[in-house]
Amino acid sequence: MSSHLLSISRRLRKTHFTNKVIQSGVKAFTVYNHMLLPTIFESVEEDYHHLKKEVQVWDVSCERQVEIKGPDAKQLVQKIIPRDISLLTQSKCLYTPLVNSKGGMINDPVIIKLAEDRYWISIADSDALLWIDGIATGLKLNVTIFEPDVSPLAIQGPKSKELLRRVFGADIEKLKFFEVGIFYFNGLPLITARSGFSKQSGYEIYVSGPDIADKLWDSLFEAGKDLNVRAGCPNLIERTEAGLLSYGNDMDLSNTPFECGLGKFLPKLIPNNCIGAQKLNCETTRSPNKTIKSLSIDCYEKVYCDGIWELFDSTNKNSGQVTSAAYSPDFQKVVALGMVSSNTLKLGQNLYTVIHGKRYQVQVEDQPFI
Repeated sequence: MSSHLLSISRRLRKTHFTNKVIQSGVKAFTVYNHMLLPTIFESVEEDYHHLKKEVQVWDVSCERQVEIKGPDAKQLVQKIIPRDISLLTQSKCLYTPLVNSKGGMINDPVIIKLAEDRYWISIADSDALLWIDGIATGLKLNVTIFEPDVSPLAIQGPKSKELLRRVFGADIEKLKFFEVGIFYFNGLPLITARSGFSKQSGYEIYVSGPDIADKLWDSLFEAGKDLNVRAGCPNLIERTEAGLLSYGNDMDLSNTPFECGLGKFLPKLIPNNCIGAQKLNCETTRSPNKTIKSLSIDCYEKVYCDGIWELFDSTNKNSGQVTSAAYSPDFQKVVALGMVSSNTLKLGQNLYTVIHGKRYQVQVEDQPFI
């Protein structure tokens, strides 16, 4: 994987944990929601092995919150999401696409309900706040929309539950997937969700303000010394194995939720209940001509997808493209995600791609690798 220097300026915002991340030996950052996001500590492969065996602390403050507050907050949230807002409670968060009037994916956030008139939209990498504010303005809703000083800290890995049990107490063990609870640290309440951008088990702690950030970070590392805790970050290999989609890489505004494999969340929608309902109810939208799939590539070199790898069928016709890919040490081949032609899938045609001038066979998997 190629690496280049990233010039850090005031335009790229540091987080409350950036100094700790630097002290922990971070080797690379990317920019996500105009903030710094660590991408490598030891190496992509070494970080991968550690994540799957131990426990890591991730600075994912770049998962910015869009706070919607006011008498019309609930009405606005239902307007911008195609999922039923009644599924959202103060003890259970909700993963959902945000779509525009044409059904295009604007974002795929997790939503947390703080009260009947207060919500956090935990966004992926896009300026969703501006879109949400525009919708509220156009509908003349009585709400306040802003970015609160909230910085998620993810605890990921097989030993994450034990680490948080030591810091927050035994009640953390009761939290089920996508459930939300309030846990206390130094007498301060911290909203914590059983979630995260890995399949290795984990949590996300929503840290309000800078005062508690350093103390929480230090306490996690002190409590996890014998658990081999390390600073970490979302890992390309692991998340590709798991089939976890990255907005901007595997999907963007040009894609519908049905192309992204999110149709299971979207039964027929109530007309005018949300933006894009008419388009999302259309049969042509619900039967897309391409779909995101897990792929395996018969390449046994340590390569990473850092550009566009086109997919071709046996007649050399373009049948899609690889969107994310990495050599997997555990599966000993390149694992990938890609948008594949629905007609190609229906016919079960053989696929190939070209990587650094060499041709490799590609298999479509029925499900993610993990």
